[in-house]
Amino acid sequence: MWNGRKKAVTFSFDDGVTQDIRMIEILNKCGLKCTFNLNSEFLGLEGTLDRNGRTVRHDKIPADKIKKIYKGHEIAAHTLTHPFLPSLSDEEIIRQVEMDRQNLSKICGYEVVSMAYPCGGENNNNHVAEIIRNNTGIKLARTITSTYDFKAQENLFRFNPSVYYIDERLDEIVDEFLALESDEPALLYIWGHSYEMDAEYITWEKFESVCQRLAFHDDVFYGTNKEVLL
Repeated sequence: MWNGRKKAVTFSFDDGVTQDIRMIEILNKCGLKCTFNLNSEFLGLEGTLDRNGRTVRHDKIPADKIKKIYKGHEIAAHTLTHPFLPSLSDEEIIRQVEMDRQNLSKICGYEVVSMAYPCGGENNNNHVAEIIRNNTGIKLARTITSTYDFKAQENLFRFNPSVYYIDERLDEIVDEFLALESDEPALLYIWGHSYEMDAEYITWEKFESVCQRLAFHDDVFYGTNKEVLL
């Protein structure tokens, strides 16, 4: 339960790119909360990505602007340099995760305790999760494996989101969540990267429309990953 409510919504977006600024304006207008997963060694770096037949900016927000831009939301780890963790030694997994967590904690002024696994595909496994659980200050680690449901999960170190926001089933999942009436706790967890809207995997207008549909329901709690899961 969340403040007496049985339903909750949270967002989780990766990479700390400048498109987050526009996204946060939409989230704030709708009273929604997000956890932003950042690579501390990439802060302030400029670049581009080729996605969906388009070249989009992939500029990282500088360290000195992090606190102001992400105020009211949660900063979380995403490793120092975005490596594929299952390919690394145990020592390097610990360094990538814990140093990123510590760097971000200093930057944002509070203890960072959440993270998202970097890279696509099978970007995590039980061994990686146990290394993180036993050797870092992380208490919650998100995968990229959609459940398409809202059920409680026991393993917070391989926590699966409900849906990737560019998934064609997004509208269906949102409608199902809003219509849901159950005595069991239900969490809608949406993840993605804000630059994907510039690549038009989903338009900014569509994202704002989804946020407006989710906003200001009396039976829904709106929180960051930490607020809804820890």
